Amino acid sequence: MIQTILNHRSIRKYSEKEIEKQILDEILVAGTKASTTGNMQVYSIVVTKNKVIKDQLWEAHFKQDMVKQAPVILTFCADFNRFNKWCELRDTTPGYDNFLSFYTASIDALLAAQNVAVAAESHGLGICYLGTTTYMADKIISILDIPKNVVPVTTLVIGYPDETPDLTDRLPTDGIVHFEKYHDYDAQKINEIYKDKEELPSTKELIEINKTDNLAQIFTEKRYTKKDNIHFSKSFLDIITKQGFMNNK
Repeated sequence: MIQTILNHRSIRKYSEKEIEKQILDEILVAGTKASTTGNMQVYSIVVTKNKVIKDQLWEAHFKQDMVKQAPVILTFCADFNRFNKWCELRDTTPGYDNFLSFYTASIDALLAAQNVAVAAESHGLGICYLGTTTYMADKIISILDIPKNVVPVTTLVIGYPDETPDLTDRLPTDGIVHFEKYHDYDAQKINEIYKDKEELPSTKELIEINKTDNLAQIFTEKRYTKKDNIHFSKSFLDIITKQGFMNNK
C-alpha cells in the first residue's frame, strides 16, 4: 500500500476497458471504511457510467475529455440529507443546517474519496481528481438530481490508464512537516523549499509558454487568479446556502 501511495499519478487518458463489477464494488466499500466524524458518515457517492449523463458531466467539468474516456465517474457529496431524515424518523430534531455541518460533511466526503483513490490504484486503475466540482456545483446538482442538504465537493474519474506520465514533483517533506509547533517561513526557507521545483526543465518550459517571469506568476496570473477565486467563491457560497447549510441562527 505504501508503494501504491508513493507511485500516485494523475491519469488523464483512459482505455476503453470496463472496470470489473467485483473490483468497483471493493473500491466503493473501501470508501465507506474511511474515518468519519462521529461515525455519522455524512457523505454520499454518486456512481455514473451512463454515457448520456457522462456527456452532461463532461460539459460541466469544462469539457475535460477524461470525463468521457473513463468508464466510471464518482461524485463525492457532503450529505446531511440522509442523516437528517433518519433523525426526524426517530423523533428528534437535527441541527445541521449550518456551515460547520457542511464543513464536517465535506471532510467526510474527501476522506472517503481518498480511500477510493488508493484502493483503485492498488488494483492497477488510474484516477484523477476534478477540482471543477466546486466551480460548477450548481450544474452538477442539476445533472445528478441532488436534493437539498447535499453538495458535491469532489469528483474522481476512474479507469484503466492509457498513459504512464512521470511522477508529479512534490515539495520536500521538511517544507511541509512542522514538529511540535508551527514554524513560520522566512525568505531563505521559502527559497530552499521551492528551489528544486523552480529548476525543473518542465517548470522552465511552462514559464516560457505562459510568458511569465516565474512559476508563482503562473499560479496567480494564469491558473488561479484572484478574479476567478472571488467569482467561484461567491457562486459556491450561494450553492451551499441554497442547499441549506448557512443558517447562523
